[in-house]
Amino acid sequence: MTTTGKRFRAKVVLLDLDGTLVDTAPDLAAAANHVLRKLGREPAEMPVIRGFIGNGVRELMRRALCLTRAPTEAELDEAMVDFGAYYAAHLTDHSRVYPGVAETLEALKAQDRRIVCITNKAGTFTEPLLDTLGLRPHFDLVLSGDSLPRKKPDPLPLTHAATHFGVQPETALLVGDSRNDTEAARAAGMPVACVTYGYHGDQPVAELQPDALLDNLLELLDILEHTPHERDFGKV
Repeated sequence: MTTTGKRFRAKVVLLDLDGTLVDTAPDLAAAANHVLRKLGREPAEMPVIRGFIGNGVRELMRRALCLTRAPTEAELDEAMVDFGAYYAAHLTDHSRVYPGVAETLEALKAQDRRIVCITNKAGTFTEPLLDTLGLRPHFDLVLSGDSLPRKKPDPLPLTHAATHFGVQPETALLVGDSRNDTEAARAAGMPVACVTYGYHGDQPVAELQPDALLDNLLELLDILEHTPHERDFGKV
């Protein structure tokens, strides 16, 4: 673990989903390659698909199709019908919760922190995924990619979550794995920690200059300043 040396108050902890809480790449790759094969195209290798994760499944499918030929919007629409049907049916065939995640969420809840899942994944996939993997009860709020008019790297989901719980962004903390997360946090005025094991493409996550680097989500507990209390909330 690497940090700036500071500790974070983190009345509200916001957590990215894909690549931070859950390794979803195998099932996303299977869905994308199902579509590619159906269209007579070569399937993509796992490392390639991993690099496409983070901007929602439509952008993932667009980039997968672009490996051979850029699709028209109509072609992409058609591809997404097949992608969505396949992915919904195989949402958790191989997706797994990362080590340390469940224990961390339980500890945060015991400390009376508010816990938010903030993802660019569409809600139709987010909620079933969290439910099936047993994570949904840990969250006080879930914001998917289509919950609000804009998604990460726009700061809106972060500022919305802070407002929802009546706190200032600087007293919350975002935990993610990619440039989308660091850019959203900087724009919102919120500190950000990044996990080193997630989906950050070819760019080393340290180059994103987060406030902390976590090799395991459990390390998050070591950088939190104190246990917030109910009286802390609603003071903006």
